Amino acid sequence: MTGRAGGPRRRTAILISGRGSNMEALLRAMAAPDFPAEAVLVFSNRAEAGGLATARAAGIATATLSHRDYPSREAFDRAVDAVLAGHGVEFVCLAGFMRVVSPWFCERWLGRMISIHPALLPAFKGLDTHARALEAGVKLHGATVHFVLPELDGGPTILQGSVPVHDGDTPDKLAARVLEQEHVIYPRALALVASGQVRLDGERVVQAPTDEGAADA
Repeated sequence: MTGRAGGPRRRTAILISGRGSNMEALLRAMAAPDFPAEAVLVFSNRAEAGGLATARAAGIATATLSHRDYPSREAFDRAVDAVLAGHGVEFVCLAGFMRVVSPWFCERWLGRMISIHPALLPAFKGLDTHARALEAGVKLHGATVHFVLPELDGGPTILQGSVPVHDGDTPDKLAARVLEQEHVIYPRALALVASGQVRLDGERVVQAPTDEGAADA
């Protein structure tokens, strides 16, 4: 199948561990025939993950492996990699995948794996981001789509979306507003990367020159 400008659509896997609301946003975007990526697999480390049923209902292949069945993080990641290879996957989106991937997996998919974090990185890496943002008294909070590097939540930023922090916010209220932004920016970021408009260069995100820029050169 072809995407924008007639180019090939990137065969994409989405990795989840739960209900997969960001997965749903990605699937909705990839359902458009001109989107530069197509979903070919939804994978979970939890067979009971709610998002698997959603994916099947959308006609997307699913697969599961339990990390508990493997002696190490890398052993599990190598098994996951074999599943991805079996589906011809070219690009990986982590969407609520509650696993820290191994350095081996990061290197294997370097520049071809992105994730979303519920904070404006580099602030509030790790867990409990909304409670920590409220405790810190920040006025803006949000979400970040980034390339995945071995450092946890340390990959360079592709796209961010922000929301104001209101007086009287609770972590749940703030999380709900941030999640709305996540559903907007994750498909946009995937489109940028899958179309080649942005790419990873070392530890930087670089933008491809536009046709207009090439013409002016």
